[in-house]
Amino acid sequence: MPLSSVPLLTWAQVGDWLFGVPVRIIVTIALAIVARWLLLRLIDRVVTTATSRHAQRLAELPGGGRSLAQAIGLAHERHVQRTRTMGSLLRSVVTVVVATVAVLTVMALLEIPLAPLLASAGVGGVALGFGAQSLVKDFLSGIFMIIEDQYGVGDVIDTGEAVGTVENVSLRVTQLRDASGVTWYVRNGEIIRIGNRSQGWSTAMVDIPVAYDEDIERAQRVIREVVETMDQHAPWDEKLLGAPEVVGVESIAGGAVTIRILAKTVAQEHFGVQREIRERVKVAFDREGIRSPVLLPPVPPFSGKPSGA
Repeated sequence: MPLSSVPLLTWAQVGDWLFGVPVRIIVTIALAIVARWLLLRLIDRVVTTATSRHAQRLAELPGGGRSLAQAIGLAHERHVQRTRTMGSLLRSVVTVVVATVAVLTVMALLEIPLAPLLASAGVGGVALGFGAQSLVKDFLSGIFMIIEDQYGVGDVIDTGEAVGTVENVSLRVTQLRDASGVTWYVRNGEIIRIGNRSQGWSTAMVDIPVAYDEDIERAQRVIREVVETMDQHAPWDEKLLGAPEVVGVESIAGGAVTIRILAKTVAQEHFGVQREIRERVKVAFDREGIRSPVLLPPVPPFSGKPSGA
């Protein structure tokens, strides 16, 4: 081919190309960087605002001045961890989305055909969706679990299959340790229901039996004095969220009258409060001469022979 037939680029055409596609690519990349920076700043601002508002709401809770610092501190710390986790997840999503849009835009400016690439990505996404349904389900359940603050590290939860203390939480798996020391790994997508025993507060319920012929008003008065004294002294004043309430007679059966006591406590402190109430009431009953119900005599073992034989 003679050189005269080869098309020559003029300086004007080269200038148009240099100030056309390359500039557009540079502008696209710059816009992507700015958009990512703005979105990340927005996410950080939302995380900071949500954390500060949650701390303010906890400080305004009724009873907040009654040594609820530990419970409020744990709840706030868990909220901070959950919010930061969601912020990190959103930052990753924003980065991937902005980078993908920028790359596709640059490819379009370079006149690279996108139809085959998008078709292949669509087919691959469908195949991945069918092959990893359980994985996607686990991740979605983990995301909603974090958003809704269903539980956190240190909580005692009931997942239906296992009951234990949460040691680790991820988007896919929750790790528990039960009372026997067994570690359970529960997939988030397989959790149908959650019973959280550590969130907010707990209720201590104590039933005190007294003899049927005892003065019930006197017995209740002694119990009230005991729980009011307990509410005013350390360390129980920090575990009780209010004075325990003597609600009255719960049942009458077998020569016993059962008096019920209810107390609202810091989460997971109800077992210790119940034991302390029983011990103090027993000491007070002995001091005041209030009798417990008399137990029936034990039934002799069956000898296999009819009586009188």
